[in-house]
Amino acid sequence: MPVIFFNPISIPLPKDRIYSRLGYVKDITKITGKNKEIYEAYISEAANLIELKGAGLRMGIKAVDSVQTTLSKGIAFKSKSLAKFLTGCREVLFMGATAGNRIVESIQSNSSGKDVTSSVVFDAAASETVDAALNWIMSYFNSQLLREGKYLSPNRFSAGYGDLLLDNQKVMFDILKLKELGVSINQNYILTPEKSVTALAGIKEK
Repeated sequence: MPVIFFNPISIPLPKDRIYSRLGYVKDITKITGKNKEIYEAYISEAANLIELKGAGLRMGIKAVDSVQTTLSKGIAFKSKSLAKFLTGCREVLFMGATAGNRIVESIQSNSSGKDVTSSVVFDAAASETVDAALNWIMSYFNSQLLREGKYLSPNRFSAGYGDLLLDNQKVMFDILKLKELGVSINQNYILTPEKSVTALAGIKEK
């Protein structure tokens, strides 16, 4: 199956999760008055700076043993924890998302001392929105899978988690053709723009 690109992804910013990342817990700690106005203004500004894009690809699984997962195109991931995660799955969904360059440039610029508060809010907004984009991509594919009598695992797995080494992110980067979305990867397997992520989920039959 070919890579499906989502450009742009239009979703509302997950405000509750942004505030939670900033240290505020709904119904327990509250922001009031001027601080509330400042945070709301920065979140609105972040929404205008974020250029959310993503990609997804389904791929068949040839075999899963205790230490390795082998995919239909001969790609293999050595990881006991991933193999356990994908046990019982017939396919895997690769996904990636990025918040784009503008929000990252604003975070870096403001963190130098010009406006540290905006940098912190922008960072929280970008991180949570990219994560929400992965949820959106999963929902998109789940709606297709439902018609096939299949479903996605509710959780995701990323390179660098458990014993799946970070260098596997290069494999995901190439599979998803993230370069076409303006994302690059360096020799340490870190994605640029910074607010870019990759992950995978298992596909099972009902």
